[in-house]
Amino acid sequence: MTYIETYLASEGFIAYQHEQDNRSMRLVVNNGLFFEFIPFNSENFNVDGELVRKPKTLLINEVEEGEEYALLLSTCSGAWRYLIGDVIKFTSVAKAEIIITGRTKHYLSLCGEHLSVDNMNKAIEMVSDEFNIRINEFSVSGIKHGSLFAHKWYIGTDDPVSAEELKISLDEKLKILNDDYRVERKSALKEIFVEVVPLKVFLSYMEKNGKIGSQNKFPRVLKNHQFEDWEKFVKGVLV
Repeated sequence: MTYIETYLASEGFIAYQHEQDNRSMRLVVNNGLFFEFIPFNSENFNVDGELVRKPKTLLINEVEEGEEYALLLSTCSGAWRYLIGDVIKFTSVAKAEIIITGRTKHYLSLCGEHLSVDNMNKAIEMVSDEFNIRINEFSVSGIKHGSLFAHKWYIGTDDPVSAEELKISLDEKLKILNDDYRVERKSALKEIFVEVVPLKVFLSYMEKNGKIGSQNKFPRVLKNHQFEDWEKFVKGVLV
């Protein structure tokens, strides 16, 4: 059976995998969708992933390969400059090919580390392979650490693993994947913490919030009151 990646939303058919050995997806630019691209950086988005007033927007002939953009859609059905919430990166401008790297709200940059969901997923996959474990869920939040900052990870797995060894490996993998993260780990991002919890904790939290089902996903980045609520729940379950 042959599988191909597709990028679909309520607003329309956005992109599809054009070549079997190439995981990038080609934008559908001739089917009633008009694309605009907002550079995903601190000039256009705040730390919570929300648009600033009057962000810079680019057309498809102005984008660059390797840069991350938030996607704006206008459609012949009536949607007008709709911020779909996904962050994409062009792998080929000439072919209009992209990959999805994350969500505007699921992004961590307390001090310039610019950690995307794509970085997180790849790092988790790498440590899973290294320790031969299955990590079904994970989430991370940025926290204050003294006068500076830290990341706190929650890893959901039912396989035995040392949280300390997992922390060291995860930190190293992220340094490999993200240059900004590596730089900030020597300055403002002073520490990372890892807590390993059973998978049922993640599932129970989703059930408590009425989010059970294939259409719901546990947020990869927890912020503000959501992180406080999660930590309170975990402590109550694990007591």
